[in-house]
Amino acid sequence: MVIVVVIDSFGMGASADAEQYGDVGAHTARSAACGGPEGRAVWPTLRDGGLGNAAALRGDSLPGVPLVDRPRARFGLMVGASPGKDTVTGHWELAGVVLKQPLAIFPPECPSFPRDLIDAFSGEFGTGVLGNHAASGTEVIASLGEEHVRKNWPIFYTSADSVIQIAAHEAVVPVERLYAYCQWVRAYCDRKGIAAGRVIARPFEGVPGDFRRTSRRKDFSMAMPERGLLPRLNDVGVRTVGVGKIGDIFNHCGLTEDYPGKGNPACLDRLKRLAKENAEERSLLFVNLVDTDMVFGHRRDPQGYHNAVAQVDGVLWEIAESLKGNDVLIVTADHGCDPGFRGSDHTREDVPLLAYSRHCRGTGLGIRSSFADLAQSLAAHFGAEQLPVGEAFPLRDGASP
Repeated sequence: MVIVVVIDSFGMGASADAEQYGDVGAHTARSAACGGPEGRAVWPTLRDGGLGNAAALRGDSLPGVPLVDRPRARFGLMVGASPGKDTVTGHWELAGVVLKQPLAIFPPECPSFPRDLIDAFSGEFGTGVLGNHAASGTEVIASLGEEHVRKNWPIFYTSADSVIQIAAHEAVVPVERLYAYCQWVRAYCDRKGIAAGRVIARPFEGVPGDFRRTSRRKDFSMAMPERGLLPRLNDVGVRTVGVGKIGDIFNHCGLTEDYPGKGNPACLDRLKRLAKENAEERSLLFVNLVDTDMVFGHRRDPQGYHNAVAQVDGVLWEIAESLKGNDVLIVTADHGCDPGFRGSDHTREDVPLLAYSRHCRGTGLGIRSSFADLAQSLAAHFGAEQLPVGEAFPLRDGASP
């Protein structure tokens, strides 16, 4: 069994090309660490695993996460090879697909989306749209929610990510109709060659002054342009299990099971159960923990981000302690979303790489030139067809890459 835990947006500092994205100086892990008690992280599992050692590979340090002499995990950093800093791009690269061209980023000013798209949507559903600009999700429903309730028009908005987000009040637009809106927009973009990474349904509830997003968010992602890791693992009989939004990100392609839990507590509970069931089996558990990004990163809440990582840290300890035989636990991320940085969008950052196994010596894996190194390593570990990108490393001591 191999478990890959993606702590969503847990970046380890601005990438070398961060200037192209306006992200020089971003460092999600450091900002989150400073959100801990007395300005220091309380993440003992990540500390003992060598997170501080990984940070030191690029000359960084994290408050409360010092270098340790005998790390419990193999440690390193990974640099994104794909252009962009969004969820789809990051996860696809982790699964062995490196994009040559960035996904579509829509202009922040109104109108963000192509006029033909909006006109076609209005013609199809007989409704206008509100918003049509970049915005924070909580702010846009606060500012436009009352008008939406009055007119029954959906709220369209975007961000620095490759997304078209559609918000609607569940009592005004039933959630299944909202999903139908998103499915239509997804199909339109695919047909017209608009490379929107995700179309996201954002249902909300409440009354003016107290609108709240509900847990029935749903993502509609682009089809992957190439055959990545997951179907290659299927070819050799590996059970592939997605937890959280993994299924949505990969359009459920290559997953034998999918558990779309909402929020970290539900996903962590599912992970603990699955880890027990799959011990020493030929299986990959691929887990996304979204709250660090969605709830705390975008809302620029360092303390909340720190505490969310601390919650994850406790479960990582339980799983690391229970690993058997050739089981491996890998901790990484897909991009950054620095809670101490300006704005509210993702940040272009390197990501951590920690690989726990029994009796691990905690050797360094260096700074990897692509997230796809992980996918190539997983393919080699399970004896699957080699990917066209990525350089494999051994997932555990004594193993060949």
